[in-house]
Amino acid sequence: MRGNKRTDTKPEIALRAELHRRGLRFRKDYFLSIAGARGVRADIVFTRARVAVFIDGCFWHGCPQHGHAPRRNTGYWGPKLERNRRRDQLVTERLVEADWRVIRLWEHVPPPEAAELVASSVRATTQQ
Repeated sequence: MRGNKRTDTKPEIALRAELHRRGLRFRKDYFLSIAGARGVRADIVFTRARVAVFIDGCFWHGCPQHGHAPRRNTGYWGPKLERNRRRDQLVTERLVEADWRVIRLWEHVPPPEAAELVASSVRATTQQ
């Protein structure tokens, strides 16, 4: 699993480029300190608007469209992938409780579509 990148994946880079093209400025791989969840790093964060964006991989986070259960070593992979999903849910709940807007995107969402979703959320938050 050493070959799996934690940050700067192709979907992240494509979304960041699209957001930057639209004039939005953000933090990447930003550490968020929240109670009840340790070591939370969002892929893209708009600190003033309090918007955290996570780009979830289809395999690692159980995409209903593309995620699949491995056929080998199911005793390891089944619980591991389930823990990932539970952790995602916990992190989202904790961030919402701390007044953050959380956006979770699948890696297969086209960058222009994802950027529009994020941009509209940031605009809605800053106009309040």
